[in-house]
Amino acid sequence: MSKKDGISRRDLFRIGGAGAATAFGTALTRSAQAKPKAGAGDDALPQVPRRVLGKTKQTIPILLFGAAVHLDKRFDPKLAEALRFGVNYIDAADCYGGGSCELAVAKFHGRAKVREQLWITSKSDEHDPEGFEKTLATSLRKLDTNYVDMYYLHGLRDADYLNPKLARKVEELKKQGKMRYFGFSCHNSNVVELMNKAAKLPWIDSIMFRYNFRQYGNKQLNRAIDACAKSDIGLIAMKTQGSESSFRDAWKKFESDGKWTKHQAVLKAVWADKRITAAVSAMDNLEKLRQNVAAAIDKHELSQVEWDAIERYAADTRHLSCDGCDEICSSALNAPAQIGDTMRYLMYHDVYDEPEKAKTLFRKLPLAAQNIADVDFSAAEAACPYGVSLASHMKRAAKILA
Repeated sequence: MSKKDGISRRDLFRIGGAGAATAFGTALTRSAQAKPKAGAGDDALPQVPRRVLGKTKQTIPILLFGAAVHLDKRFDPKLAEALRFGVNYIDAADCYGGGSCELAVAKFHGRAKVREQLWITSKSDEHDPEGFEKTLATSLRKLDTNYVDMYYLHGLRDADYLNPKLARKVEELKKQGKMRYFGFSCHNSNVVELMNKAAKLPWIDSIMFRYNFRQYGNKQLNRAIDACAKSDIGLIAMKTQGSESSFRDAWKKFESDGKWTKHQAVLKAVWADKRITAAVSAMDNLEKLRQNVAAAIDKHELSQVEWDAIERYAADTRHLSCDGCDEICSSALNAPAQIGDTMRYLMYHDVYDEPEKAKTLFRKLPLAAQNIADVDFSAAEAACPYGVSLASHMKRAAKILA
């Protein structure tokens, strides 16, 4: 980085490398003395840039802390370190960490005295108005707060839930001061359908959606993004790494073609799209956090070499990644398997190093969807438009997840 950018990558890692103990102490001391401000970060450090989140008119950092990782329930140093660099948006959910995520977030903001400096988003797996309200009440209690800044329907699949009854409940909860803004997250095959419907609904403030380098050229998705941007819906990208099940090291031959690692480069590619306010990242250790912060703070754009490497990587690994389009492969299958979900759980197992989470989620599927050891997946594999080796993946899932 140049002098005007304030800090080099080497200096950034040196400053950020104080470790968990220092982050713990620094966060407690400085946050107790500081006045609330937009980024709530350390004035001595460069801060992650911020953008306006659609119709909320609030600024949030372009890098968000995805709390679907293990958090220390006493006081998490990753949250403290993120806050030092202005990453004050925590993306939580009632189910993350086996239900412990919100409790860990509560302990962090309680000990550091930084609730008013944080943007806390949480999510409900209950999508009907009554269940949604009940889950919000539980989340507020576990988060030890009177309100959340954003509350989402978590992993929305059915567009019918976006109805007038839910709209009235959202308005009611906003008036009660229990949540400031509302939206939903989505990552299945009908992302485009959900986004297009939301673009017509004035009560949707934000959408978190699956968006990675394999989808940049998707015309239908781009039209849906345009429609939401025109309606001033704040857009947050998730699952930006496009991880492929079973092939943890498949990307390594594309590493270091330019200044950035593959993981940093795909984040910078998302940030290059000004329609997107931010990208959420599940940063499960301090090294990943600091690398992502470095990429966010650096003002240089991706080089053509790096763009070419991303495109080459997307093309060469397309057959390794499942898009969750169950309506295509499952319709060719004479069995009640849930291929998209099972592939996602394999990704948690293989790529995210979360074997217990993967097994727990798989075992929550209907029993018929778990009994896949003797199912013939050849027809489903033949129907896959991307050539994913579904049969081998499902056979392995039967062994390691069931």
